[in-house]
Amino acid sequence: MNRALWDERAPAHAASPDYGLARFVDDPEHLSDVVRFDLPRLGDVSGLRGVHLQCHLGTDTLSLARRGATMTGLDFSAASVEQARRLAAAAGPAVEYVHADVHDAVEVLGAGAFDLVYTGIGALCWLPSVERWAGVVAGLLRPGGRLFLREAHPVLWALDDARDDGVLALRYPYVERVEPDVWDEDGTYVATDVRFTHTRSSTWNHGLGEVVTALLARGLRLTMLQEHDSVPWDALPGLMEDVGGGEKRLREAPWRLPHTYTLQAVKEADPAGVRAG
Repeated sequence: MNRALWDERAPAHAASPDYGLARFVDDPEHLSDVVRFDLPRLGDVSGLRGVHLQCHLGTDTLSLARRGATMTGLDFSAASVEQARRLAAAAGPAVEYVHADVHDAVEVLGAGAFDLVYTGIGALCWLPSVERWAGVVAGLLRPGGRLFLREAHPVLWALDDARDDGVLALRYPYVERVEPDVWDEDGTYVATDVRFTHTRSSTWNHGLGEVVTALLARGLRLTMLQEHDSVPWDALPGLMEDVGGGEKRLREAPWRLPHTYTLQAVKEADPAGVRAG
């Protein structure tokens, strides 16, 4: 169900001005807003072999390649991978894109093959088990390699985003549950006139403690965790304002809400008893 949804939306996302694919072609120095936001935390990635899990159109993947990393992008949507390959061919530098489920990444790409695993905004919510995902991350990283993750905050995912009265009301799960939240929506998060036929999707929230604990259990050492008061889309329509750089923030008293977070963790030398798959 989720794959059909993303396959149908990929061409519309590629055509939308919100992703701005033409800017990557026209300006060889252009970076995605998401990568640019985290440049002070990301540091120097030149010479690193990196993989971007759940890469969608590959704008973040390409941006990391422009910062000097040798990048691979992986996504379960064939349509998304097709669009990402087109962008890389037109804009450069070269990026390898692989069509595969994220849970098969170690088998497909190789164990311990990467210095950097990158995951961007809006990825973890599509996965039913954060513990299983952490195993994939650990399996892909060489000892000393690092995970770099920026995600929507689980508090944000738990809010009732249909309210327009300024009240922040918790409506959906904060913690991971076996059963997903099932949605039926004919739109998407970018500007487009397309109305889609594949409208149903399933998502899961993962509490911040669950994410951290899952990574620690797989032998990763947390080196950074920062919460931010902005998010790169209109997460609460009618309640947010632009703050520049593609970011939006709650207009009234934004300190009430953690919008997103950035996490970094390093894989230690394999400790006894830690599973990596």
